[in-house]
Amino acid sequence: MRIASAAAIMAFLAVPVGITAWSQDKADPKAGGDKSELYQQLNLFGDVLERVRRDYVEPVDEKTLIENAINGMLTSLDPHSSYMNPKTYKDMQVQTKGEFGGLGIEVTMENGVIKVVSPIDDTPASKAGIQSGDLIFALDGEPVQGLTLQEAVERMRGKVGTPIKLSIRRGAKDPFDVSLTRDTIKVKAVRYRLEGGDIGYIRVTSFTEQTTSGVLDAVEKLKKEAGNKLKGFVIDLRNNPGGLLDQAISMSDAFLDKGEIVSVKARKSEDVQRWNAKPGDVAGGLPIVVLMNGGSASASEIVAGALQDHRRAIVLGTRSFGKGSVQTIMQVSGGGAIRLTTALYFTPSGRSIQKEGIKPDIEVEPAKIENIQARSGFREENLRRSITNPNDKPADKKDEAKPEANKAPEAGKPDAGKPGDKPATSQTTPGQTTPAQPGDPDEPPKEAVADYQLLRAADLIRGISLYSSRAN
Repeated sequence: MRIASAAAIMAFLAVPVGITAWSQDKADPKAGGDKSELYQQLNLFGDVLERVRRDYVEPVDEKTLIENAINGMLTSLDPHSSYMNPKTYKDMQVQTKGEFGGLGIEVTMENGVIKVVSPIDDTPASKAGIQSGDLIFALDGEPVQGLTLQEAVERMRGKVGTPIKLSIRRGAKDPFDVSLTRDTIKVKAVRYRLEGGDIGYIRVTSFTEQTTSGVLDAVEKLKKEAGNKLKGFVIDLRNNPGGLLDQAISMSDAFLDKGEIVSVKARKSEDVQRWNAKPGDVAGGLPIVVLMNGGSASASEIVAGALQDHRRAIVLGTRSFGKGSVQTIMQVSGGGAIRLTTALYFTPSGRSIQKEGIKPDIEVEPAKIENIQARSGFREENLRRSITNPNDKPADKKDEAKPEANKAPEAGKPDAGKPGDKPATSQTTPGQTTPAQPGDPDEPPKEAVADYQLLRAADLIRGISLYSSRAN
């Protein structure tokens, strides 16, 4: 099985499994080496194992020693290869269905500490304000230095309802503690709403078995709700840590009519696989903007790269995480499995995303939006004896006869403007959302604070739609 998830291991969520694994590799003559030397190294391992078992100061469990040795061998290769014992392997198979227990963050290991790749929406981690890039250096007061990523993840796991304290460093700020309560995480991979009455907003939080079907359902419902007012779609992949490779491919296919989606190249030059799009664009050619940031990884990078290379979407935001490797899940004796990096994936134009990520077409950093009080002042219409607009209808001239029609605004008060205009204090930024009202429980909550990147994406789509309609 192949995976295209974000870096390393999900805390409380083993990395999702993807498409069927390659058949067992044949021996690679280039990797043969001197067999006698290999046997000598195996004898060395057996000798060390026996001495530890016999002479260590406390009794040891041979099974645990072997598992740790295997895991050490794999984790020394790269941050994403590891060994899963039977329990972890079983948990991972269950978790790909979109439900698991824990805190809801994706993590990797960096310089001996845990680095947050991204929190999952509506989980204890996201509600507590955990952010992409946070460094976790202690768990319940115990340093994580010296632990493997797997060991650290195991310590963060626990019974639902039990507390845990994370010690965090965030940029140049002083370290601080965050107390969380473990919970059952039900990942709703796709959420959607109509933004501003004319933009279809689709938020994809991860790539589980239900992602593509959820996106297709969202597109159809948004089309039905907006009717002929629909101007385009915003696909939000921010803080999406990845997931199933086949779901990333099928989601990309949904918006592409033809061409390559992604290619996977392994160690052997002949082991190249490509996936191409089938005819049919569910968006009907409407403009698409993809939102990304540093928490967007792997499978989400595949989707963004495919749509960007085919010029089907404009990518807006900040550079993505940059995980361009594919892991294959291989079951081994004893009921466990190994997660082994077996290939790199490439976008349709041949770009490798490894360590580079997807660079946005339009770079937009997150920003806070504040309404600014408009300066009071005069307009032409406020001047005495100003010339009447020749296009005004007779009915419009009745308003000019009103006593205060040509009166200058009082000092310290905002300009009243034209009849029917809203006062400056009640103005809202176009596309700004308000708290969700009681209604459909599946409707995602609308944030009271405007999302600057989303506003830029919505304005971009409206601009494209306006230009296209004028050109036609």
